[in-house]
Amino acid sequence: MAVTRWDPFRELLTLQERLDKMYRDMEKTRKDEFVSSEWTPPVDIFESGNTFVLKLEVPEVEKESIDIKIHENELTIRGERKLEAGIDPDSYYRMERGYGVFARSFTLNKSIDASTIKAVLKDGILRIELPKKEEVKPKQIKIEA
Repeated sequence: MAVTRWDPFRELLTLQERLDKMYRDMEKTRKDEFVSSEWTPPVDIFESGNTFVLKLEVPEVEKESIDIKIHENELTIRGERKLEAGIDPDSYYRMERGYGVFARSFTLNKSIDASTIKAVLKDGILRIELPKKEEVKPKQIKIEA
């Protein structure tokens, strides 16, 4: 049995070759497949007074293509960002932003008043305000003498 000396640089070269092959294979993928892929807009969720607020980044998404639904205790936001009209997808040299359909779902606690939810789209930010139910709001209790 022949003894071979371990060469860590050979391992690195093998790894580099595998990564190069993986990237070459990814580049061969059709661009229109990438264009139709799903993407996920980032979201901030915070509490402001008696309201929970969700802010989603949805630049270049038309208001008409956004669908917001609440069913039982789940809030679902769906939409689509389309490529710029009149531009051939094959003319892109680089495409890092996601296009296509997105969907985000959030489980709400039972303290949300679904009848008073508001949504506003401004400057590419979708702001959804979820007011708390009246019975959940903190109440001050006075001490009697």
